[in-house]
Parts: sequence; C-alpha cells; structure tokens
Amino acid sequence: MSELLNIKGLKAGIEEKEILHGVDLNVGEGEVHVIMGPNGAGKSTLGSVIIGDPGYEITGGSISFDGEDITGEDTDKIVKKGLFLTFQNPIEISGITLSNFIKTALELHTGERIKLWDFKKKLKETMEVLQMDPSYADRDLNVGFSGGEKKKAEILQLLMLRPKLAILDETDSGLDVDAVHVVSKGVEEYKKQVGGALLIITHSTRILEALKVDRTHVLVDGRIVAEGDAGLIEEINRDGFERFLTA
Repeated sequence: MSELLNIKGLKAGIEEKEILHGVDLNVGEGEVHVIMGPNGAGKSTLGSVIIGDPGYEITGGSISFDGEDITGEDTDKIVKKGLFLTFQNPIEISGITLSNFIKTALELHTGERIKLWDFKKKLKETMEVLQMDPSYADRDLNVGFSGGEKKKAEILQLLMLRPKLAILDETDSGLDVDAVHVVSKGVEEYKKQVGGALLIITHSTRILEALKVDRTHVLVDGRIVAEGDAGLIEEINRDGFERFLTA
C-alpha cells in the first residue's frame, strides 16, 4: 500500500506560540488512523495545519500528500488535491445554501460544470442515507442547524466530495446516541464507496466501532508519544492517558 500522507518533524503554532513540537506521521492509501490525546494536546491544531489553515504558522518540518509537498500551500489548493477536514464546531455561513455550497465545491474540485439534475439526484440519495430532512439542502449552510444536523451536513459533504483523505475532528462530539449512529454510518459508507483514508481525531471511540483501525497515535503536548494498533484504543478507554502524561 502506497503512502498518501507523510509528515516529518512538523512544528507549528499561532501568534509565536509553538503548539506542535516535531510531529512525524505517515498514512497509507485507504488506511484508518486515530489521533487520541488529552485536551490541549494539539490534536485539532494538527488537522488545521495539514489542511492549510492560515491562522497557523509552520515553523519547521514538512507535509507531503500523494507525493507532493503541500507545506504552507493555500487551503483551496490542498483541498483540490483530495484532502477534506470536518470541524469540531462547524461554522454558519449565511447567503449560501448547503446545496449550492456542495455543488460549488464539487465544480472547483473537478474543474467541470455539473449537470443540476444529476447533482440534485445524488444529493437527495445521500441525504436519505444520513436521514437528513431534504429541506436542509435549500437552507443557508449550518444556519439554525442543530449540532447533530451540522455534523450530518459535514458527512454529507464528505460523501459528495469523495476525497482521498478525510480528517475528522471530533465529528462525534456532543451528539446523542442516534446522531452518532447516523454519522458513523455515513463514515462507514465513505469507506465502502470511496475506500479513502481516514485520520480521526477523537476523545471518544463511538465513531470507530464499525471501522477497522490500522494505527493509533497518542498526542501529548504537541508530540506523538506512543503508537500502536486498535489495542491501544482499548487501553486508553480502560486506563486513560496517565501513563503517557508521565512518559
């Protein structure tokens, strides 16, 4: 299996405060990797830096994706290469509907105009998989959406855009049991339909239950301090992060 994401010695921060202190991470095509760690460890920062968030500054190391150096690239260029990020707290965007947002993103990604009928048919089918009210397609993006609907809207984008690698940042955070089930089903569908790679940033493991985890990474204070298979997740669920904090 060929390498898709390669991060070497990544150092990054915000406003002269270094948050990531030399992260090394490799993800192969189609693999499922999990990033776990206590609050403030730098997990969300890592996802944001990979996707090219301009609010963070890379001060060392490199990020390669699909054989190309994307260190410091603009987010739109990174996304076009096949990267996708869900947010822990999805933002509201007035003036653009969920449907138009996804259609525009697809056309930017492919560089081609998409037939409206074909797009609406696929969107409707995908919303049904996620048990989303079809009226949400014509509502402004995330405006007035519940927490669960915002997360479903992000998984809807994932299924429509079909990226090579999806970074899921606390996608199951704050959701009730039913919403977690639906969102997890959407992630499972992504694996079945696209076979893409996943980098899942999480405190919980509910979203992982239907997935085969290839590698688990423990991030503490901006450094990956331990790695292992799915058994490491079970250990953390049982014993917490204490042994990693004192490592």
